[in-house]
Amino acid sequence: MKLDGRVIAITGGARGLGYAVALHLGQRGARLALMDISGDALDDAVSALAREGIDARGVIVDVADEASVEQAFAQIADTQGPISGCINNAGITDDALMVKAKQGQVDKRMSLAAWQRVIDINLTGVFLCGREAATQMIEANQTGVIVNISSISKAGNPGQSNYAAAKAGVHALTVTWASELARYGIRTGTVAPGFIDTEMTASMRPDMLERIASRVPLKRLGEPDNIAQSVAFVFENDYFSGRIIECDGGLRL
Repeated sequence: MKLDGRVIAITGGARGLGYAVALHLGQRGARLALMDISGDALDDAVSALAREGIDARGVIVDVADEASVEQAFAQIADTQGPISGCINNAGITDDALMVKAKQGQVDKRMSLAAWQRVIDINLTGVFLCGREAATQMIEANQTGVIVNISSISKAGNPGQSNYAAAKAGVHALTVTWASELARYGIRTGTVAPGFIDTEMTASMRPDMLERIASRVPLKRLGEPDNIAQSVAFVFENDYFSGRIIECDGGLRL
């Protein structure tokens, strides 16, 4: 798919990896619908992209709320036209060991609330936005692409039962949708980042960052634009569907 002039919706698009993807695709001519729960962050992102000559609009959405998602996608269609692409990037972490014990006595457990918050946003949100995106593409009678942002934690990661389960589910949705939606000319893809230099990692202690980087064969964290390049590849390679790109510096060899 050529991106020039195409309307691309990006959840969590006002910050971090979402904003990096927005900037990269916008520089390739895409018209952007940034979706985020924070109106202030959206205003800042849209203004920053405008200074780069990029056409972007902000849409407030709670991806875990069905009515909010439906309203947001309807707003995009009304103001920018039907979408050609959707990038499901919005996500959170709420880490804890499933159980933690001292001297044979369990004293801490991951709460059901922590489990549910992550599943609601990181997995149910992907389903709701993917379903709405596919509906809009089909009813507009146009081809499209859905890219889901997963994580190398999808293979399992201590302290992240909720996050790992959600991210594994995200890729399962990609594979399932590739089969279901091909008849409508809709392709799918997953991008699974490794350790990326974002605001989240920047807040970590320097010694911890050094330990993380030392585990990566390339001996450094990835850049947000590395993930954006991977997303662009999925859009632009018309024979890519239902597969995953692990952009992790060789961490999961």
